[in-house]
Amino acid sequence: MALVTFLIPCFVIGTDIAFSCQNTHDFVGASSPGDIVIGGLFAVHSEMLHPEEHPIKPVIQNCAGFEIQIFLQTLAMIHAIETINNSTLLSGVTLGYEIYDTCAEVTKAMASALRFLSKFNSSEDVVEFKCNYSDYVPRVKAVIGASYSEVSMAVSRLLALQLIPQVSPVSSAEILSDKIRFPSFFRTIPSDFHQTRAMAHLICESGWNWIGVIATDDDNGRFALESFGVQAMANNVCIAFKEMLPAYLSDNTFHTKVDHAIEKIVKETRVNVIVVFMRQFHVLKLFKKAIERNVNKIWIASDNWSAAVKISTIPNIRQLGTIVGFGFKSGDMSMFQDFLRNLREKPTENNNFLYEYIMLLSVCAHLEHHDFQTCISNQSQDDLLQNVENKHQIWRDDFLKANIEPGFIHSTILAVYAIAHAIKGQCKSRNCKDSSAFTPWELLEELKKVTVIDDDKEIKFDSNGDMSTSYNVLLWKEIDGHMEITTMAEYDPEKGYFIFEDEEKKKELLDLRKVQSTCSQHCRPGQMKKVTESPHTCCYECVYCPENHYSNQTDMDYCYRCNNKTYWAPLNSTTCYRKTIYFLTWTDWFAVFLLLLSAFGVLLVLSISVIFTKNSSTPVVKASGGLTICYIILFSHLLIFLSTAFFIDEPTEFKCKTRQALFGISFALCISCILIKSLKILLAFSFDPKLQNFLKCIYKPVPIVVTCTGIQVIICTFWLIFREPFVKQNFSIPRAIILECNEGSIVAFGIMLGYIAALAFVCFIFAFKGRKLPENYNEAKFTTFGMLIYFIAWIVFIPVYVTTFGKYLPAVEIIVVLISNYGILCCTFLPKCYIIICKQETNTKSAFLKMIYTYSSKSAGSVAISQISLDSKSSSSRATVSDSCKSEKNSVNGNSHFQVPGQRLIKGEVLSKNTARTMARKRLSSI
Repeated sequence: MALVTFLIPCFVIGTDIAFSCQNTHDFVGASSPGDIVIGGLFAVHSEMLHPEEHPIKPVIQNCAGFEIQIFLQTLAMIHAIETINNSTLLSGVTLGYEIYDTCAEVTKAMASALRFLSKFNSSEDVVEFKCNYSDYVPRVKAVIGASYSEVSMAVSRLLALQLIPQVSPVSSAEILSDKIRFPSFFRTIPSDFHQTRAMAHLICESGWNWIGVIATDDDNGRFALESFGVQAMANNVCIAFKEMLPAYLSDNTFHTKVDHAIEKIVKETRVNVIVVFMRQFHVLKLFKKAIERNVNKIWIASDNWSAAVKISTIPNIRQLGTIVGFGFKSGDMSMFQDFLRNLREKPTENNNFLYEYIMLLSVCAHLEHHDFQTCISNQSQDDLLQNVENKHQIWRDDFLKANIEPGFIHSTILAVYAIAHAIKGQCKSRNCKDSSAFTPWELLEELKKVTVIDDDKEIKFDSNGDMSTSYNVLLWKEIDGHMEITTMAEYDPEKGYFIFEDEEKKKELLDLRKVQSTCSQHCRPGQMKKVTESPHTCCYECVYCPENHYSNQTDMDYCYRCNNKTYWAPLNSTTCYRKTIYFLTWTDWFAVFLLLLSAFGVLLVLSISVIFTKNSSTPVVKASGGLTICYIILFSHLLIFLSTAFFIDEPTEFKCKTRQALFGISFALCISCILIKSLKILLAFSFDPKLQNFLKCIYKPVPIVVTCTGIQVIICTFWLIFREPFVKQNFSIPRAIILECNEGSIVAFGIMLGYIAALAFVCFIFAFKGRKLPENYNEAKFTTFGMLIYFIAWIVFIPVYVTTFGKYLPAVEIIVVLISNYGILCCTFLPKCYIIICKQETNTKSAFLKMIYTYSSKSAGSVAISQISLDSKSSSSRATVSDSCKSEKNSVNGNSHFQVPGQRLIKGEVLSKNTARTMARKRLSSI
């Protein structure tokens, strides 16, 4: 097997300008021997210096910018390892460590990772190239780090060659959850997916939808921005602008980009919420410039800087506005604080980070608060060398304690314990004093099954290698002149909601809603969004919901449509209203009026019945066809009046089926009986022999009535069986539902009415024939008039009925029924009632005989005259010759005589009187 030797170049560990290394041991930032060694990668310095000479040589450069917060993370790792070694967790097996400074630079981190891959106990740090690393024993068994996701991505790809477990307490990029690309990567924090979702949730809950985002132009910043963009879109939040700042402070365009970002923030006056995904030293530069420009916004902090003390102590930080952030959940820091109090007693020979920190304390001892922090980050090597003698005289216990970021410290300790529990699992049946007892890939498999107790809860890595610990929602508040970072709530990433400690904190956080950060004003209930020409959906106009539409929430994209059949809504409505159901009720004034008319008709029928019953033996009643036929007609009129009640009040199936059938059959019965009366009287007073013979043939009262009425019964029966009427809801009126009867078949309805019209027309013809009957018997004239009323009423009814809609549609038919019924009733019976009551002298047998005699005399005379006229025409020539001769003779004598004509006239008069007597007796007997 071929061996390839990689010699790790020496490089420096810097403060502001770190000391150059002369061998590989100087490359290590902090170390301690042990049976099992764990590697560490932390960005103790914020940047790596770039050489000024040309050409550039392949030499790893020195670093600058000492980061107290990350230095504390290295101390947390050391503290956790020492605590484990002093416990019984590993049963005599000691853990060692090698911690390297990445200087926030991938290149230097790769150099450190390369040393991790070197063979164990190799004096020259040789990395062997193999096709199979299953039995390969590298320098370390696991790695904790790195501080930034971009560095972790690069290191993880390299460590994956030997499947060395890497557990990061800080790197949160969502892409690192991909176990295909990063099979050996784990982390003790949630993925950025949960953080960005929590941010979008908070922004949405606060009513903001028009925000800005500033991120670092590196893998971590880009992935965070992409993840947040997806979550923002899901919560209807629009990003007004995105600004990317260079990842390295040494970039020549850094300050220009910062100025441009500030200008963008100032220009976008409607954007009052800014989300920041940046490293702490980037935020520091940005905020200093923002304070100079008097920018006042709400800043949403990512976990990188949400608890950064060095940012919270910037002078005039309160002028920036409100800062809300998401930080990792912390644990008990008391043991770590005790470790820090004893830190001055720790040796510095194997901890270059601690040695550098002590020198920085001495150099910056004369400064306070933020200036002291700045001094530590900016000291030169010359200043450090000048103050090297005073390094033991200065120590600030409170400074390290004040700069603790509990979330990062807790996740670092958790990472160490997770690896320790995995080692414990491997050492159950092995002698772990021997470093070759197990390989990193075996530890990797054990790590996947590890369960760690944290705050009395069991937590473990999920299938993506993440620990789903919760977030703390942090609010920066000014207390006694100092900015304090307080925990307001907890965000559960699994359940996706906020858990507040108390109502007061909940109210304080929700008060942020008072700040407006929207592209457009919120649309109130009753309105909807109308998208403008802007490419953003958050920029819109608010327009009223149209009729029959509503919206019941703010900022709705569209209005809900009401169920047009049963509900309605006015313009700008927040709800739908149930349509009012209308029908012709009993209490409606018009219905009451029609019912009174019907009731009056019923009383009129009953009154006529009483009058006819009391005068049943009088000629007028007898001339009307007798009580039986009168009762049948009156009963049919009564049913017609009563049928109008079925047109009023809420329609039902029974009413719809009953009303037309009852009306149609009753009317047919009425017209049939009147037809019989007309035929009878016409037969009695007809002098035309041919007409009399015809009338005698068809005059069959009972069969005619039964047949005529039976046909209508058959029509209605077929109608009700095959296309029965039913209750219908009419939705033609926008805000009402009209309950009405649908006739089922307009054809059947038309046939029923047409059949009645046909009977009425036949009746009208016969009545018209008998319009010149005797005065007391001139019923035909009134029947003719009644039928005319019927025809006029129903002819007018058709267009009115077709064009009318609404609850008064039944009233139209009621009116027509009443008009036609009253017309026939009054024309049939009121003249007779008038004779019975007011002209009793004419309602006697003798009066009737006299009237009939007079009518018969007139009728007989008319017949005789007609006969004489015919005779005179046939003998005209003979009479002319005879008369002329006689007149000449008489004229001679001087006299003129018309005896013959006179004698014929007298004979004609005698014939008329005899005929009248005979016909009077016949008419009276027929009646």
